[in-house]
Amino acid sequence: MSNPTTAVPVHDERPPTAAAPAAAKRPGAPRNRAREWATRAPLLPALIFLIVVTQLPFVATLVISLFDWNSFRPDRREFAGLENYKTVLSDEALRDSIVTTVLLTASVVIVSVVLGLLLALLLDRKFRGRGLVRTMLIAPFLLVPVASALLWKHALYNPEYGLFNGVLNWLGGPQPEWLTDTPLIAVEASLIWQWTPFMMLILLAGLQSRPLETMEAARLDGAGNWQIFRYLTLPHLRRYLELGTLLGSIYIVQNFDAVFTMTRGGLDTANLPYTIYETFYNAHEYGLASAAGVVVVIGTIIIATFALRVVSSLFREEVSRA
Repeated sequence: MSNPTTAVPVHDERPPTAAAPAAAKRPGAPRNRAREWATRAPLLPALIFLIVVTQLPFVATLVISLFDWNSFRPDRREFAGLENYKTVLSDEALRDSIVTTVLLTASVVIVSVVLGLLLALLLDRKFRGRGLVRTMLIAPFLLVPVASALLWKHALYNPEYGLFNGVLNWLGGPQPEWLTDTPLIAVEASLIWQWTPFMMLILLAGLQSRPLETMEAARLDGAGNWQIFRYLTLPHLRRYLELGTLLGSIYIVQNFDAVFTMTRGGLDTANLPYTIYETFYNAHEYGLASAAGVVVVIGTIIIATFALRVVSSLFREEVSRA
């Protein structure tokens, strides 16, 4: 005798499991979007302001760079295409300014990083008056760039009453004309003095983020100071060195104040920003100056992209440690 209950088919009328979450999400989707827009809304004025202040002028500069436009001949303005960019890359004066910019940037960044590392290693040690020394070392970076250039031009480099020639005169040495004999080195020295504290701060932050347990374990194993620095400290500082180098390059490539204040671009010290200034305000070649400005912006964006990658990698490393 068979059991009648086994012959009755059972039909499950519930919807598929994949459709249930989708149906559950549909009513809440507008709320989530409204919440996202509500959190982003306070940032919209700042975003609009940023676009108006930075992006619209760049677009205008990009458009002007495509025209042959001289303010002395406003009626002869005409579309030139990429001719201004060809002139930027082929003009001898502009090429020389690009070489000067590269030399100035490379020398200032390299020397500033080395000196900043030495000062950071010094300030990483505990000694009496460390806070005062740190404040005094940071002071050059806090000065206005024009004020810093004027300080070096008059208080230090002046051949009659400058500090350098005063010390040399007291020692019975020569009395050089610093801005005439070594103009590019004089500009580089002022920028190194100003940017070394910036490198020092970045590298000091890297030194203070070292894992102390690893350092203590290395000392217990008999490692010396040089071995700890070479195999532990320096690899740890690699990201911070890259960050300081990239950020310093971004700022020094665009430096205008030191060259304008100290040498007025003379004696082969005219970098690209100063050459753009001369082309725009003295030669009144708006199209050519705009094309050179676009080249500088593109180079800065390339450097900034690498800087942002280094910063993001630093954040990822800190999050992984936490």
